[in-house]
Amino acid sequence: MKVIETKESNVTYTQEEAFEASLEYFKGDDLAARVWVNKYALKDSSGNLYEKTPDDMHRRIASEIARIESKYPNPLSESDVFELIKNFKYIIPQGSPMTGIGNPFQIASLSNCFVIGNDGESDSYGGIMKIDQEQIQLMKRRGGVGHDLSHIRPKGSPVKNSALTSTGLVPFMERYSNSTREVAQDGRRGALMLSVSIEHPDAERFIDAKMEQGKVTGANVSVRITDAFMQAVEKDSDFVQRYPIGAEKPIFSNKIKAKELWDKIVHNAWRSAEPGILFWDTIINESVPDCYADLGYKTVSTNPCGEIPLCPYDSCRLLAINLYSYVENPYTKAASFNFELFKKHIGFAQRIMDDIIDLELEKVNDILAKIDSDPEEDETKRVEKNLWLNIRRKAEEGRRTGIGITAEGDMLAALGLRYGSDEGISFSVDIHKLIAIEAYRSSVTAAKERGAFPIFDAEREKNNPFIKRLAEADSKLYYEMLEYGRRNIALLTIAPTGTTSLMSQTTSGIEPVFMPVYKRRRKVNPNDKNVRIDFVDEVGDSWEEYVVFHHGFKTWMETNGFDIERNYSNEELDELVKQSPYYKATSNDVDYLKKVHMQGAIQKWVDHSISVTINMPNDVSEELVGALYMEAWKSGCKGVTVYRDGSRSGVLIANDDKKDDDENNKETVLDTLFPTVRPQVLEADVVRFQNNKEKWIAFIGLIDGKPYEIFTGLSDDEVGILLPRWVNDGLIIKSKDEDGTSRYDFQYKNQRGYKTTIEGLSYKFNPEYWNYAKLISGTLRHGMPIEKVVDLISSLQLDEHINTWKNGVARALKRYIPEGTVVGTSKCSNCNSTNLQYQEGCLTCKDCGSSKCG
Repeated sequence: MKVIETKESNVTYTQEEAFEASLEYFKGDDLAARVWVNKYALKDSSGNLYEKTPDDMHRRIASEIARIESKYPNPLSESDVFELIKNFKYIIPQGSPMTGIGNPFQIASLSNCFVIGNDGESDSYGGIMKIDQEQIQLMKRRGGVGHDLSHIRPKGSPVKNSALTSTGLVPFMERYSNSTREVAQDGRRGALMLSVSIEHPDAERFIDAKMEQGKVTGANVSVRITDAFMQAVEKDSDFVQRYPIGAEKPIFSNKIKAKELWDKIVHNAWRSAEPGILFWDTIINESVPDCYADLGYKTVSTNPCGEIPLCPYDSCRLLAINLYSYVENPYTKAASFNFELFKKHIGFAQRIMDDIIDLELEKVNDILAKIDSDPEEDETKRVEKNLWLNIRRKAEEGRRTGIGITAEGDMLAALGLRYGSDEGISFSVDIHKLIAIEAYRSSVTAAKERGAFPIFDAEREKNNPFIKRLAEADSKLYYEMLEYGRRNIALLTIAPTGTTSLMSQTTSGIEPVFMPVYKRRRKVNPNDKNVRIDFVDEVGDSWEEYVVFHHGFKTWMETNGFDIERNYSNEELDELVKQSPYYKATSNDVDYLKKVHMQGAIQKWVDHSISVTINMPNDVSEELVGALYMEAWKSGCKGVTVYRDGSRSGVLIANDDKKDDDENNKETVLDTLFPTVRPQVLEADVVRFQNNKEKWIAFIGLIDGKPYEIFTGLSDDEVGILLPRWVNDGLIIKSKDEDGTSRYDFQYKNQRGYKTTIEGLSYKFNPEYWNYAKLISGTLRHGMPIEKVVDLISSLQLDEHINTWKNGVARALKRYIPEGTVVGTSKCSNCNSTNLQYQEGCLTCKDCGSSKCG
């Protein structure tokens, strides 16, 4: 490891100094500044900062890359590298490389992700515990981890121990998940992917495992789906699960209806965004490293986000190319793409990626030296040491890289192409085809100058579909690869860029823009003049909402003469978006099928995989989710994830275990006690009523126009219900407080069209009323008829002051009793008739016309 020895190496900065300097660097973007200072600025274990702006970080990285370059012919200089990576403009090392390159304060890997596994796919307790320890050891070095559970024998299988039969794989999912949650990574939690084959007899248990509250919360889960299973789904035929997976003579087999299990996968994904799907035969058939499967490169699982399928003990480093930066004259009719500069930079990006492998090998050697110097017994250190020896061997043999992109959405918009359009998809495919050709060309050039990866064998690869496409696209490149080999076993991916895109101030990865315009809040003094109050929080503080433009959208506005400082109305903002190239091109309105076809077409030119999410509205049907999954398979995607708006917050159902019901455990109230799924957003009515001169208010959440939950109590200034009299409806939105408990906010539009929010309905009312409201919500959620709920409330024997509230709640709910509902055994107080029905919220006698409304 190289220790920084410059004169400035002992200079440190406070968080505030670095933030202020970075805020200027990012031109006032406080989110980008805070992300960089908190996650990527060089710091020691005491929190001392050694870098003031990203320029310092980029010089640190450039220095180390240049040091490696100097070992090889035709080296890039430090200034060459700095020009490529500065300002996040062209080439962006991602995550672990950005943090770890040239970092003397951490003994950590530069790999973003790993996959681990057992030799011989052992499912002994010893083998399972070894995986657990390896996972922990990798996570403490900042790596994300994936591993497959298909080797674990199914539930009920005979075992030769005191248990007699196997518990199946679900308990081990929970073990690995818990281990992830226990490992700290500089304020981050580790990332884990667990996968299983659809052929495994416990696949359905695996698919259902995360649907129970509190289970497997520390892992993403994906199902490895075969072509045979998909064909059985299409034909609605039987499918045979077996253990061991793929065995001609399995020790256990199970015949199922493929369509029934498929419907379960689709339902759970619709409901909770998991499991993800991995089209396993496509992954294996297209995989270049699997040409070397017998040499230890058989792909078994993926990294936590699914973009890198890997063999056991292989890892990958990530780097993104900023596509937007190659658009000249963006957002004008003269916009064009600089293909020559782009091709040149792809070659440099692949070269830098190969340099990062050398830096990673140095880091792994540092880790091994640290393990050797630790005071523990050799036996205690054996698993950890063997783990890193295996990782080093894979890095040396395969030299796998992970070149990706960011700003696909902004690139297309800047060129005047709509994301998801036929023209936009065609251009994107051309871009990714060019990346593949030029990255592979650079790897072949590196093989000439530095040597091929040690196990390269052109004969093994000749029938690989990806290699055949390259040969057809560029025969000269292919023949040079036959002659000189290639420096890297596999090269390409498209990862989610997350914080990288925040700092490059672009759209993320391959995704479209999330929103071109959104709102933030700033606290205001309500007594100040000319202050607009849009939001009052749970402690009564006032906030003003202000518009924030996506950086690309802002550039479009400036380029086309729109005033970015003006305070636009919602209607004016909508009209602006309609005029822009981002119209109908956001994550929520891109055509779903078009996005799947785009992913499949681009996948043909990505030798690893693509991390992409299909965003869908809350009311989308399960059938459409299933149709998209089917289309993704047919389109050649290697994996797919669907996110239905609000589904994450409605994932969980009740445990059988009872939990304490107290003020600090509000999640128990509406999420755990009642075993139903509450959508994130509910339409709501506001009902006001008065009893004994006391003013009351009820917020009634509705599903299909029927009451589902109620928040109610006294309406006065003390509880903070500052709601204008003209507001009669709105939304109840479920969210999370910082301590993880649920909060329910009421949101309405004020008379100027701005959204105003009252936070924490569950906090604002007297706890006594709140407890009874919980019980009423429980009966509503279980589907008790409204008239029965009203009868139940009316029959409660309560103290006099609660009776006042009780009567008001009953009156509020009566309005939802369907017209013509027959009451049953109740009698008219006027004529004693039992022919009573509810009409317009009033109990009406159909014989004499007498009506009782309260």
